Amino acid sequence: MRLRFLLKPGWLALTVVVFTFAICCFTLLSPWQFSRNTEREQQNSALEASFTAPPLPLTQLLPPGSVPDQHTEWHLVSITGQYLADKEVVARLRTVQGEGAFEVLTPMRTTDGTVVLVDRGYVRLDSKSGVLPYAPPPAGIVQVTARARADETDPKNRDAFADASTGGQLQSYVVDSRVVARAGKLDIRPGYFQLDTGQPGVLGALPLPQTDSGPFLSYALQWIAFGAMAVLGWLYFTVRELKPGGALVSAEPSGSSGSRRKSVAEILAEDELAESGHQK
Repeated sequence: MRLRFLLKPGWLALTVVVFTFAICCFTLLSPWQFSRNTEREQQNSALEASFTAPPLPLTQLLPPGSVPDQHTEWHLVSITGQYLADKEVVARLRTVQGEGAFEVLTPMRTTDGTVVLVDRGYVRLDSKSGVLPYAPPPAGIVQVTARARADETDPKNRDAFADASTGGQLQSYVVDSRVVARAGKLDIRPGYFQLDTGQPGVLGALPLPQTDSGPFLSYALQWIAFGAMAVLGWLYFTVRELKPGGALVSAEPSGSSGSRRKSVAEILAEDELAESGHQK
């Protein structure tokens, strides 16, 4: 009967809060940080490999029907073709080195007829948050070296648009070959290709991500520790409450006339004795 205090509304609420928090730590928050740490490690490995590996022909790195993934993203590819400047789309609401920017996305038709999406880099905003003037891509056949990238995904699945606010220029919310394909009525292969400095048609070359491991592993371990601490704290106070002079009991000052305060378990036991005496 001493465990009946666990059924008190206040203690039930505390138990629900503690165990809900612990379950979230163990099954949601910590695994999420572990997965982000794994993604960062894979990205770093791909980046470090691309620094020393020579550029590969597009069809060798990404055969027809394949898409950039964790094994091929960031690797350098060599592409020969002609820019389709009239099908260009500008990605809005971007941030480069802490400042607002646009990214210029220009389709390119390769010499074998495949259309790919090339990210020519970034341009800054003008005084009205529009796109600053930028150079068009070179005409004719060019050869570029670019980094394979996986398409971004817009949760709202919005198409590119052009209106008075964009000066009639097509703009998109993400860098996604599918959005540009729909806008230009083109058959663009999945993924896009980010130009490095010095390549034909490049504007402001996008900086590469840092190759540090990031804080994700330490965050994952912290969430595990927080969940364990919550459960251990609940167990500690539960055990204390079961003992005479439990967690809610404090010793009276020396010399005081009152007796010690009683634990919840002792109070419940006395109430039960009193009820049984009245029934007799």
